[in-house]
Amino acid sequence: MSVYTPLDLADVNSWLAGYGLPAANTLTPIKSGIENSNFFVGLGDGREFVLTLFEELNAADAAFLGPLLAHLDRAGIPVAAPLADGRGQRLGMLAGKPAQLAPRIAGQHPLTPDAATCATMGQALAKLHVALRDYPLARANSHGADWWAAVAERQHPHLDADGQRLLDRLRQQHADTLRRHPNLPQGLIHGDLFRDNTLYDNTPDAGPALRAVLDFSECSRDYWLLDIAITLNDFCRQWPGDAPDAQRRDAFLAAYASVRPLTADERAALPVFMATAAMRFWLSRLEVASRNAEEARTGEHVLEKNPQEMRSLAAALLTSTC
Repeated sequence: MSVYTPLDLADVNSWLAGYGLPAANTLTPIKSGIENSNFFVGLGDGREFVLTLFEELNAADAAFLGPLLAHLDRAGIPVAAPLADGRGQRLGMLAGKPAQLAPRIAGQHPLTPDAATCATMGQALAKLHVALRDYPLARANSHGADWWAAVAERQHPHLDADGQRLLDRLRQQHADTLRRHPNLPQGLIHGDLFRDNTLYDNTPDAGPALRAVLDFSECSRDYWLLDIAITLNDFCRQWPGDAPDAQRRDAFLAAYASVRPLTADERAALPVFMATAAMRFWLSRLEVASRNAEEARTGEHVLEKNPQEMRSLAAALLTSTC
């Protein structure tokens, strides 16, 4: 993810000693995502890890991640479960921030996923939802409906007239859909399952193989349909273009339904939720841009994703549902 808190090898090596690990000889900032600071850590013995500093979560809020990832690992979901230190703790403090260390998993982000890759992702997301169905985590979505209502009010005056009308229509459409379908199933969701939060191997003989689902810092309780929509929007496009793609979408949904069939209400509400998911990330990117400007957060390792991408996608998805 973007690096907001710089580190040096001396600080990292002092921290690694608590894990009983040898010294690192490389520390490489990772530039992707927009919330946490992440680094590849290379040890002298050849092993590699990912070090994460949580920029938005305090230690109490981030403590859920270690047990959650351990649970998913036991359930057969491919995740990078964080290491426990010498005291058995999976979360520590480094540079004044909550920090965790996880193994670096081989694989690549699927930049232009085909229908087969979309199908593996749909099945994996359904398995994730089922694995977390009874997991005892009561955590509201910090970027859910209450959040986007507040952000929409903040950002609305700064949008052009077309943007204001689009935002108003998206919010109204979502509210109308919830009134028509008040019993949509809910559970724990990933909340940020974009291509850059997955790792794949792609071999000619075996096809796409999912190696890891990454970054569960947004995991919370919300509509499963919101999670489906977020993932569909990023995976199932006409890559390298950004228009929605029916073949990829259908492959994803069929694979998801093979594990957890969608209800009739979910099928009816999905098009609107796809527009809502695009709106949610349009707003979050606007917020990040505003915060980076206010706090002068700049530099080669700070990534700022383009809000216009999600605005255009939301507009296209809204049109398709009207």
